[in-house]
Amino acid sequence: MTQPANDESVVHRAAVQGYTANADSYVRGRPDYPPQLAGWLTDTLGLKPGASVVDLGAGTGKFTPRLVQTGARVIAVEPVDSMRAKLAAALPDVEALAGTAQSIPLADASVDAVVCAQSFHWFASRAALDEIHRVLKPGGRLGLVWNLRDARVPWVAQLDAIVNRYEGDTPRYYSGAWRDAFPHPGFSPLVETHFSLGHTGTPEDVIVHRVRSTSFIASLPEAARAAIDEDVRKLIDAEPELSGKREVTVPYETAAFVAIKQ
Repeated sequence: MTQPANDESVVHRAAVQGYTANADSYVRGRPDYPPQLAGWLTDTLGLKPGASVVDLGAGTGKFTPRLVQTGARVIAVEPVDSMRAKLAAALPDVEALAGTAQSIPLADASVDAVVCAQSFHWFASRAALDEIHRVLKPGGRLGLVWNLRDARVPWVAQLDAIVNRYEGDTPRYYSGAWRDAFPHPGFSPLVETHFSLGHTGTPEDVIVHRVRSTSFIASLPEAARAAIDEDVRKLIDAEPELSGKREVTVPYETAAFVAIKQ
């Protein structure tokens, strides 16, 4: 038996605590997605008017407008109440449902695609893929998307080092553990595509709030979060590319994967 759709017991504590406590920083600090991804959504995932897609682990709806722009019917599924409330307020025309990857509140073979943007690492498992497989129509597509800071840039690597000290057992893309859910007998092998983008804004928004939006940091006690803020601001002040700048650009890479229901 699957979990009830609104049961947060299957959601990692860092997601529930961190995103509930700091949903505002998530909205301010997270980058958008590269324009090239629009073609990937239409050409690779087949999203278009008449199609239907689930935004699974939709969060505050950062990715949801990209799906809406394809003309497909979009159903957002998100277990964390505070995140889902922000999505519903920002995108009132999108159906927003309480649910988890292990218990999607939809009928069998009812949607053409499921997209997990910045979310699959939280629930990567055979059980989640079984459930995604259940709701997909024959030949339906599973899309996985992540925005990743480009740590080939030295100051970005220093920023990552500050963040990584606190990750504990929190699931992340960077660990690669999410790949252990594959291969899955119900899906074709993953096909991977990469795009580049930059996140431009004030250092406070695109660096400080981005770090604050990291789930395992947002769930820390206030004193610990203040100390991390101080470390991040010291990095900004010490880096010539950032110090004293009203606007900076954080380099990112977007990784996009697709698998087809067999």
